[in-house]
Amino acid sequence: MAASRRARRGADLARRRRGDRWLTLIGVVDLEMPWPAAAATAAALGGVTVGLRLTRRPRPAAIAAVSRETALVFALFALWQLAGSFAVLGPGGALARSRWIWTFERAAHLPSETAVQRVFLPHPLIIQVLNLYYAGLHFPVLIGCMIWLFAAHRDHYVRMRTTLVAFTAACLLIQLIPVAPPRMLPLTGMVDTAVAYGQSVYATNAGFDPDQLSAMPSVHVGWALLVAIAVIGAARSRWRWLALLYPAMTTLAVVVTANHFWLDGIVAALVLGTVLLIQIAGRRLHARRAGRLAAAHSDLPLYPAEPTWTRADNGGRAGTGGSVSSCARDGSGSAAGRDRPA
Repeated sequence: MAASRRARRGADLARRRRGDRWLTLIGVVDLEMPWPAAAATAAALGGVTVGLRLTRRPRPAAIAAVSRETALVFALFALWQLAGSFAVLGPGGALARSRWIWTFERAAHLPSETAVQRVFLPHPLIIQVLNLYYAGLHFPVLIGCMIWLFAAHRDHYVRMRTTLVAFTAACLLIQLIPVAPPRMLPLTGMVDTAVAYGQSVYATNAGFDPDQLSAMPSVHVGWALLVAIAVIGAARSRWRWLALLYPAMTTLAVVVTANHFWLDGIVAALVLGTVLLIQIAGRRLHARRAGRLAAAHSDLPLYPAEPTWTRADNGGRAGTGGSVSSCARDGSGSAAGRDRPA
């Protein structure tokens, strides 16, 4: 019964899409970058970096630093895309784990994803914009944020780059356990909005695809939170707090498009928070060690109380002075003798 209602709802959405020219134009846009393209871009930027460094000139070296960091982000994105096709466990339990998440959320009295989606389903333009938002906005925004930090806030950039790498690596490890998104779980009654409007980055029709079983945690939500934290931490404008709207909007987009549960975003936030706490603890530990080393060396004088050459050559210099004065006296005496008449 639920499956038939879901199919009818999807057919209605498809008919609305075919009846609207503007929506059809939006529906064919695909901003997602597959992992081979991201890997090729990273390799090309790496080659550019090597070539610029070989010139040994200041301006190409500065450009090489930018291309190196951009290559790192593209390589990280390619790894994230590629890792989605691997899993430690088989895909057989993905739906069972998804069902457990759905049941847990209902027991925890979290809002129903299905109810939220139904609010937006009567508005095809909004649905398609959210499909595009999910498909292609997360990576360009992340790249733009990292470039801004590198160019204007280099001290924040180093920390955020480490956070980005650690967070993405942790999510990849968790995603080795396959979990199906809510659009694959008939129990939810949710519509695969990207398939309904021909905007799916995974397949042209609905179905069970092992490459889509990396729903837990939501890297989209985690990256959006990271961007907001970076903007709030680096910017000084009072408008910087508006950056919090970005992760909120991303969470809404991944839920309305039936790509993630609420819990996927919550776990992503917890993973990011854990990474940030580990970084803070590491910096504090490093500061304590540096303070102890400084205290241990504070009792040692930076230079001797008396220069060593004065102690070693004091007698010689004194003797030299005495001989000089005696010579002077002898010289004066000899001169006096020469001037004295015989």
